[in-house]
Amino acid sequence: MNALAFLSELARLATDPVTVLLVVVGAQVGIVFGMLPGLTATMAMSLLTGLTFSLPASQAVAVLLGAYVGAITGGSRSAVLLNIPGTPAQAAVCLDGFPLAMQGRAAEAIGLSVTASTLGTLFGVAMLALFAPLLGQVALQFGTWEFFWLAVFGVVIAGSLTGGQDSLKGWMAGTLGLLLATVGQDGIHAYPRFTLGRVELQGGFALIPVLVGAYGMSEILTVLRRSERAVVHTRLDRVLPRFKEVFRHRWHILRSGLIGTFVGIIPGVGEDIASWVSYDVARRTSRSPQLFGKGSIEGLIAAETGDNACIGGACVPVLTLGVPGSAPAAVLLAALTIHGLKPGPLLVLQHPETVWQVVALFLLATLAVFVLSLTLVRPMVRILLIPREALMPVVYVLCVVGSFAISGRIFDVWVMLGFGLLGFALREAGFPVAPLVLGFILGPMADDNLRRGLSLGGGDPAPFFTRPISAILVSLIVFTVVGRTLVTSRVLRRGARGEASLSTGGG
Repeated sequence: MNALAFLSELARLATDPVTVLLVVVGAQVGIVFGMLPGLTATMAMSLLTGLTFSLPASQAVAVLLGAYVGAITGGSRSAVLLNIPGTPAQAAVCLDGFPLAMQGRAAEAIGLSVTASTLGTLFGVAMLALFAPLLGQVALQFGTWEFFWLAVFGVVIAGSLTGGQDSLKGWMAGTLGLLLATVGQDGIHAYPRFTLGRVELQGGFALIPVLVGAYGMSEILTVLRRSERAVVHTRLDRVLPRFKEVFRHRWHILRSGLIGTFVGIIPGVGEDIASWVSYDVARRTSRSPQLFGKGSIEGLIAAETGDNACIGGACVPVLTLGVPGSAPAAVLLAALTIHGLKPGPLLVLQHPETVWQVVALFLLATLAVFVLSLTLVRPMVRILLIPREALMPVVYVLCVVGSFAISGRIFDVWVMLGFGLLGFALREAGFPVAPLVLGFILGPMADDNLRRGLSLGGGDPAPFFTRPISAILVSLIVFTVVGRTLVTSRVLRRGARGEASLSTGGG
């Protein structure tokens, strides 16, 4: 009965030209917002919510879902071509997407990223359709103690992945991001911290200027500092990957889809953590882990599949609990409420057609984004033919506009420039930038939940370690830190022995 209802709803929506047109428009707007640094899926959906106020509920949701899928998928374009993630979810895509572009494989990288994104979205939507009530119950098991360890786990993973042979540098960068996130009023009592008496710092640093500065501005400074001129010869022979190429990585796609869906259903976590966790698991299970960060197809596919599978997972708590799984999902929740729907446990009983409408529109949006993304690959890849020294001024203008457009404050532009200098200094010193940004994103989650957990326990930290899910997360963090520390020490000892043998041979 459910399958027949879904197929009937899908056929009705697919044959409605107005709905299809709105999905395509929303998808194209989302792709553009995702491509441009500083413009996010949340911003695209927020702007479109106001424009769709007069539309029927199904058509408004069609526009918003198209923008949601398009923005998360489109963010990988600037990540691959410019090493600047269009949205925070694409930070992990930079690690292997940009090296592939520098090897002349930009078209292949974008084709694979689009395909992985599509498969990840389809996987998440399938999980949404099949297991929404069950997965929604899983999300209820996470309390404030588990959310704290999730934030720490995300920083530890990002630091261990991007720190190269020295994970300590990655963890130091992540810790710096956590500390910078404490600037401004705290999230519980609104007490100002580290504001230096400046009103502009009362609300802390805005995320978009921090993201654009740490990635965009630091990339501009890095490119302009180089004396050599990099010339990239990109092949444009084939964009859509062959079936056997995708099938070869089927286990990475399946595993990353499961991870992305599970992370998505946890309220407040979002696509960025799903991407990093998927990337980490892919690296640990790969037969060629040494290629990760240097142009690994496995890493690219895992990151893209994980963050897009998170879309369907993030909508599970929206529909079943009335709780958003991510920031864009929060906008979707608000839009559903505005149009007279009440997401929550009673939605399936009172409006069962809404669930099937959302799943059907997700499929249409995924198809529209897939077609639009592949159509634009060839002209976008030609960006690499432009000398990067000539391209950087344009990127700088986009960085300034993207930072200023958030709230119309010149202060945000200064924040972007400051974090650009910080990111550039970290790069020059051999520290990765990604943990800094992820630490800043997860800082409020870690800060608020740590203090809330201690308050609920009367100052007793025991629940952070004794609750079952918390204990599992703590074990994973310890395992990651100890494992990476042993690997680092082994590499350093091997390097010391190599230097000693060289000096002995030279003597």
